[in-house]
Amino acid sequence: MKNVHQLLGVKGADIWAIEPDATVYQALTLLAEKNIGALPVVQEQKLVGIFSERDYARKVILKGRHSKETRIREIMTGAPICVTPQKTVEECMSLMTDNHVRHLPVVEGDRLLGIISIGDVVKEIMEDQQGTISHLENFITGRR
Repeated sequence: MKNVHQLLGVKGADIWAIEPDATVYQALTLLAEKNIGALPVVQEQKLVGIFSERDYARKVILKGRHSKETRIREIMTGAPICVTPQKTVEECMSLMTDNHVRHLPVVEGDRLLGIISIGDVVKEIMEDQQGTISHLENFITGRR
């Protein structure tokens, strides 16, 4: 099973982030442009939170707020759960499941290296399981 560093190597480590003083509308525009579900919130090159579609749904729309007037800092999830590049994909799945989160920023020290999603993790686990199944089928049938 791969670790987060290997997963980022395959996925790519492109990082799209937003500043806390940006509007929710600006963040939603970036989410749509990049076809992603969450943005790290970065201030002075330091991770200070994460903004997701879930934050928008629960803290803007359902509260009657306006996305062009609301600042990210007002609704972001502060102190997000993060992982290091050495964490395994299985450990990430456990963290995501236990904490009901869909995105994990990847950090080393104070440096943001990327972000992984539940989709990235599930895809990797499925590929790993398919490899195991193929190996076992070859073993059983005598193919190498």
